[in-house]
Amino acid sequence: MNTQTLWIIVTGCIIATFFWRLLGAIVVQRMAERGELYEWVNCVSYALVAALVFRMIIIPQSDLAILSIWSRVSAVGLAFIIYFLFKRNLLAGVAAGSACFSIMVAFDI
Repeated sequence: MNTQTLWIIVTGCIIATFFWRLLGAIVVQRMAERGELYEWVNCVSYALVAALVFRMIIIPQSDLAILSIWSRVSAVGLAFIIYFLFKRNLLAGVAAGSACFSIMVAFDI
């Protein structure tokens, strides 16, 4: 595959991504903030995130695959604990979970 083909693919992906983002931004402006559709979209987005985290724990890819399931579960548990200890601070929870995963991978725990 030559570089021109790769640039065409990357450009197509960028256009497709921004098209759906633009469409989402237009749709969300017309939705009632606490309407049924908004609540449904919110629930679906949380369910997708939960499913991805669950998949990451149960069926890991790349470096996470070398860790035992108990290591992965404990890292996610630590992330939740830090998240709630820091008054639902998402950055603190994600940072703690990522640091725990990194340390476990680096030291083969």
